[in-house]
Amino acid sequence: MSTRDPCQTQACEIQKCLQAYHYQESKCQHVIEEMHKCCKIHAKRSVCCSGFLIKQEEKNKQFLD
Repeated sequence: MSTRDPCQTQACEIQKCLQAYHYQESKCQHVIEEMHKCCKIHAKRSVCCSGFLIKQEEKNKQFLD
């Protein structure tokens, strides 16, 4: 019996948003932030989060530099 990924909904919402806005990340920050929140809680249980938090942290570091 497989269990559903706890952040799959957020990952799908990111894909839908990016497609709708022709991959302009700035238009999808709200859904990206929801994914970030989900991954902070479920990172160890969510395959969708693999690499997501690291990429987010790298972006934040670039922004601060």
